[in-house]
Parts: sequence; structure tokens; C-alpha cells
Amino acid sequence: MIDSGYDDNEFGSPLSVAVANRDRNTMEMVQEALRKKQVMLAYQPIVQTLRPDRPAFYEGLIRVLDQSGRVIPAREFIDVAETTETGRQLDCLALELGLKALDDHKDLRLAINMSARSIGYPRWKETLTTGLHRDQTIAERLILEITESSAMAIPDLVSVFMSELQAMGISFALDDFGAGYTAFRYLKDFYFDMVKIDGEFIRGIASCPDNQVLTQALVSVAKHFDMYTVAEFVENAADAEYLTGIGIDCMQGHYFGAATIDPVWRNREIRKKAG
Repeated sequence: MIDSGYDDNEFGSPLSVAVANRDRNTMEMVQEALRKKQVMLAYQPIVQTLRPDRPAFYEGLIRVLDQSGRVIPAREFIDVAETTETGRQLDCLALELGLKALDDHKDLRLAINMSARSIGYPRWKETLTTGLHRDQTIAERLILEITESSAMAIPDLVSVFMSELQAMGISFALDDFGAGYTAFRYLKDFYFDMVKIDGEFIRGIASCPDNQVLTQALVSVAKHFDMYTVAEFVENAADAEYLTGIGIDCMQGHYFGAATIDPVWRNREIRKKAG
């Protein structure tokens, strides 16, 4: 093996260079989509456990189009973008699109994701204020989902922010509940209306005793604090049946419907107009 005379750590290992290049390409793709306004929401139903035949509400998930026109889900870019200005812009656009959907569809209840880092972002607050003025019922139909990791980074700020907006009728969900090890330290100081149990505990839960114990503990904690429970990533009948048995309030996952940019209510309206 020939010694190049360079230390990999000086310029980065081949793996770190590859990761950096991938992240840079991802950011460029997202920024290009933002410039061209090729951003949309995909909607996934959340069903009540006792009434799984109809959605209790929907989650609006941010999507961008790449240069070839493919719809790119948030999991492909959100980790790279969340801590940057681009992440704040994505939060603003997700909120703007969600508020418009709530204004257009008066019987819709919708959850929109945001990072706690957007709390002090002026454009985000302006977007919310403008949207709420369109219809006095929007606030009570809006749910803001904050990831556990970002909420626990600035707990005092999140607590004040939630209190102010809950007074306006807005509900809050703690996303990825159980994924962060600091959650229980602060949970008693928050007043989340619901918690969404991280999908890593839910997948295959019907046949996994470890996940059963952990999920039952999370459900017990949530109920102690009067928080509604939502199980994420429910993908088969066996898992849904088990979750029903332990008292989960709502379920979300491909078993009940995948996220789509063409939600059922929009197709229903198109058919009405055509008829």
C-alpha cells in the first residue's frame, strides 16, 4: 500500500466526503424546489381505534419535486435541512399549505409538522397569523406536531409557545414519542394534547414482547398526563389488533392508508364538479 503522506482525518475520510457530497446534493435539490415553488403536502389519515372506518384527522407531510419531477418524501431531506434556514422555509411552506387546505375544506382537521427551531422565526409566525384570520374555525382544526428531539432542545421556549397558541384553540402533538431519552424529565412541564409513539416501537409489535412492554409504558405515561395516544407506522392487522387491545386512541400507517398528494376529499370534490 502506498502512503500518500496525508492523514484521512485532515481532509476527511472517503466515507465522510461521500456523506458530505450527498448532503450537499440533497440541500441543492431542496433549495431548487423552493425556488421553483415545487413543494406540496401529502396527506395521511389517522383513524380512531374505535372507529377505524373513517379518519379522525390527517397529517400533512411536506414533499418536494426533484428535477425529474419525482415526489421526494421528507425522510429523504429533513434531517439535512432541519437545522438550517432551508428548514425554516420548509416549515413556513408546510404551514402555509396546511392553512390553505383548512380554509378550503371546512370539515378537515389537519396536523402539520414543525421544528421547535421555527418558533422564533418571524415568517412562520406571520404565516400562522395570516392563515388564522381567514376563518375563525381554523385554529381549532389545526394540530402542530413538534418532534421530541427539537422540543427537548429548548423546553422552556416550547412550553411558553404552546401555552400561547393553545389559548387560541390550536392543539399540539409530540412526535416520535419515546425516541429521545430526555423526554420524561420535561414531559410534566409540557401540555401536549397528544403524543405520537415512535414507529420503532410499533412495527411488528404483535410478535415482539420488548416493544409490547415499552409501548405499554409509553401509553401509561401519556394517559397519566391526559394526553391522547397515536401509534405510528401501523402496517398490518395483527399490530392494529394488539394496539386496540392496550387502549391506543388512534392509529396511523399504511394499513389504514398511505400518504398521498391526491387526498380523498379533493377527488370527491372533483367528481362533484364534474357531475
